[in-house]
Amino acid sequence: MIKAYVMDAFSERVFCGNQAGVVLIENELSDETMQAIAAEFKHSETAFIHPLQRGAGGAETVKLRYFTPAGEVELCGHATVGSFALLRRLGLIGNGDAVAETKAGRLNITVQNELIWMDMAQPRLIKQLDAGECGALYSAFGLSAEDGIPGLLPQIVSTGLSDIIMPVRDRKTLLAAVQNEAAAAALSRELGCVGVHMFAPGEGECTAFCGNFAPLYGIPEECATGTANGALTYYLYLKGLICEGRENLFIQGERMGRPSKVLSRLEKRGEEVRIRIGGSAVMSMECKIML
Repeated sequence: MIKAYVMDAFSERVFCGNQAGVVLIENELSDETMQAIAAEFKHSETAFIHPLQRGAGGAETVKLRYFTPAGEVELCGHATVGSFALLRRLGLIGNGDAVAETKAGRLNITVQNELIWMDMAQPRLIKQLDAGECGALYSAFGLSAEDGIPGLLPQIVSTGLSDIIMPVRDRKTLLAAVQNEAAAAALSRELGCVGVHMFAPGEGECTAFCGNFAPLYGIPEECATGTANGALTYYLYLKGLICEGRENLFIQGERMGRPSKVLSRLEKRGEEVRIRIGGSAVMSMECKIML
């Protein structure tokens, strides 16, 4: 018997945010079994937590693996937030620093009551799209280049997973965009990206409104994405639109009826840029898997 949970990540309320399966492993499971469990859950990602280890500095080390219904991925932001929120809820970890050991590397985690902060991988600007690629990008969502933002061109950015950062002029345009999944998937494949992270300028405390699309990986749209908003944070920083040390708020998932709140913060240590993603998560389901 295995204990499994569904966590609604980047939300303070159940049935909002992005759902992730989280499975606690007491004895080793085969890759085939983890893949079968993820396929049964049918969430975009399911995280598998291996038995906790205490590091030399006293910080808990949590080994995580992530599976989509179709295969394993190296990292998933919302499933990581959900995993650490669950561990805290169950009393297995407390407030303070911890380490997530993933196939994308070791990531620093900070638990602050209901809020989980996690390091992203080192940010990288990979490529600016040329005119032809920009035209294909906007066309894939029923838009034209005129629906973009003057002076802001789409770019491919990574903080663990590469996404096309796609600016649109306002929230109305973002909500009205209609995706051609075949065209978006073909463009992602051609450019070697996970998908497209569309954003519009925010209002009030909101830094940006977002939509994330990854049909190449069987995810037409996702209501909260940690790595993609980490990439957006770096994009906005390079454009001079946010500053170091500021807490940013991204609202995502409105189109799907599951609004999510993703926080980010960018810090510099010398020439090194560090981006952290933050959010809450709540448990919406607990179950047992009989093997």
